[in-house]
Amino acid sequence: MIHGYARCSTNESKQDIDRQVRELKAAGAETVFLEYEHGDAAVKKQLSSLLETAAEGDTIITLEVSRLARSTKQLCEIIEVIRAKRLRLEIVGSITVDCSNGQIDPMTNAFIQMSGVFAELELRIIRERVRSGMANAKAKGAKIGRPQTTIDQIPSGFLRHYPAFKSGQLNLSELARVCDLSRTTVYKYLDLLDG
Repeated sequence: MIHGYARCSTNESKQDIDRQVRELKAAGAETVFLEYEHGDAAVKKQLSSLLETAAEGDTIITLEVSRLARSTKQLCEIIEVIRAKRLRLEIVGSITVDCSNGQIDPMTNAFIQMSGVFAELELRIIRERVRSGMANAKAKGAKIGRPQTTIDQIPSGFLRHYPAFKSGQLNLSELARVCDLSRTTVYKYLDLLDG
């Protein structure tokens, strides 16, 4: 079986994963595991599920090494699972790591590890540029981070349910649920109203 793996760093409202899915299906993926998680995140649930699901002789395809991991250590751990489970890993149009015999060719192993080093380097360069850009903007007087919320910006739906929370009819989790807000946002609004 051929399994595809697609990953974006942020959620579907900020990044479109459809291009990856289309290209993976065009490359032969019968199933595609989708993930919205940072490349160097310690836990990638869908990738873990894919590695657990894949059976000996299966192929895992992805579009870039950086889709799997932006950490050389994590990439080496993934390759070890691929070797131990006797899978094939194909970076579409680039590298194929065939461990169906339980071994990995030394040249292929070195090449995929070098690709991992470059993916990690790219992430570090991006982060450094972001930090530098934020420092530059801050030096020019720009406010960094999310805009400050005011009482006037609290949604009417929250204000409608707020009295029930204050009277004890709703707990914090229920207030968050009925308002379709995260608990963090609820805390922020409560601080504004009760502060």
